[in-house]
Amino acid sequence: MPATALLASPTACCRARWMSSDSAAGATETEAIVACPCAGPTREWFRAGQVVVSRRSQLAVGASPKQSGRDFIIAHTMSSLTSVNITILGSASAQPSSTRNHSALALRLDGDVWLFDCGEATQHQIQKSAVRMGRIQKIFITHTHGDHIFGLLPVLAGRLNGAGGTIDGVDDPRTQASVGLPEDVQPLEIYGPLGTRAYVRHGLTYTHTLLGAPYVVHELRLPSDPQDGDHTALPPHPFERAGRNIAQTGGVWPEIFRGALVAVSAAPILHSVPCVGYVVDELPVPGKMDPKQYVPALRHTGTPMSAMSRLQRGESVTLADGTILQGPPRKPGRKIVILGDTYDPSPVVGLAEDACLLIHEATNAHLPGIDPHTKETDTYEVVEERAKSRGHSTPQMAGMFGKRIRARKLVLNHFSARYAGNDDVDEDARRVMDRIRELAESTFGGEVVCARDLMSFDVGPRKDD
Repeated sequence: MPATALLASPTACCRARWMSSDSAAGATETEAIVACPCAGPTREWFRAGQVVVSRRSQLAVGASPKQSGRDFIIAHTMSSLTSVNITILGSASAQPSSTRNHSALALRLDGDVWLFDCGEATQHQIQKSAVRMGRIQKIFITHTHGDHIFGLLPVLAGRLNGAGGTIDGVDDPRTQASVGLPEDVQPLEIYGPLGTRAYVRHGLTYTHTLLGAPYVVHELRLPSDPQDGDHTALPPHPFERAGRNIAQTGGVWPEIFRGALVAVSAAPILHSVPCVGYVVDELPVPGKMDPKQYVPALRHTGTPMSAMSRLQRGESVTLADGTILQGPPRKPGRKIVILGDTYDPSPVVGLAEDACLLIHEATNAHLPGIDPHTKETDTYEVVEERAKSRGHSTPQMAGMFGKRIRARKLVLNHFSARYAGNDDVDEDARRVMDRIRELAESTFGGEVVCARDLMSFDVGPRKDD
């Protein structure tokens, strides 16, 4: 009797696959109950050799791999991301407006959600969007200016079932939950520069916030930063796990995270305070495969067709007659570069080259005849110098950097409050944003999009050059 495992359907509606570890170990065949809310449960058979470690980097935050006395591992037969989507949650700079929220965006990788920056009211923006709060696994902070971090604590509390406690004599299970919390319960991960850990710890402590699941803060330390310690004398929050202090290597932070399908690296970028640019790399994906090149040889030697999955991953298969079949070489995956505020992101160039998508700030623009706030004495040079003095960029500067790294597409964000974000319905706002886009196009030479709150778009697979 083969071991049985519960898997979700490999259809588009359900992608997470679960297999019990007791069935995975040593089983030659596994009977899988395929459960799909669209089609109902069916039964299929999988050879254990077809199951590989999941593309998901971890279990869901707050979930333990020990469920009902059985050990579970995530398993799947896919080796590349099926869906990559970006939702702009906030596109304003220092001050929000009625049409632009503070900085935040959500990167959706299949079922997981990663947030980049978390300005004020990000939680509210999530509620207005298709982004699911319960899917948030990681949060990346570019710098600790308030318009990029003031929304972090509300999102953290909302994601981890936070509360403000109870009166004397009334028990709240969260007050004791951390005591018996298993170590294998996965924490929500936060990455940011020095001070991020102290900010979160102080905020949770002095607001008396209880949590229902753990979190961890990893800090990207500059050479001038203390390399050890938490940068605060306050003891850790009961639900805080020990985080890493990540030192630079060669002026950057290579692979601060690496999962089965995605890696994240980072580099310092120049702003008025320490700031980080993040590079999300999809690991090399399977190349195009022609089954006609392999199936006849597999059949001739009686080799199981399950070998095709190994060939698809670019591996080699030795047949019974000594023939070695080599799968197609892997090709580069998608690369997404997400920068914080900057007037010069040069340090990230080596990591960012050949990006599929660059997200770059464009706080200030010279718009004579279009923006009524433009001063008569202003020139482009004056506006650029003013932007740089405050650590920011113009559309032309963003375009030049996009061209420098050979980005395929450029998305501008972090606009001054005077540039309204309702250009999809307001003609005056459309004229302003069209001109900002044109200014960036003049130095970039490729596709430019001006971010709008709640705008959502997919990042497709990298096309062959």
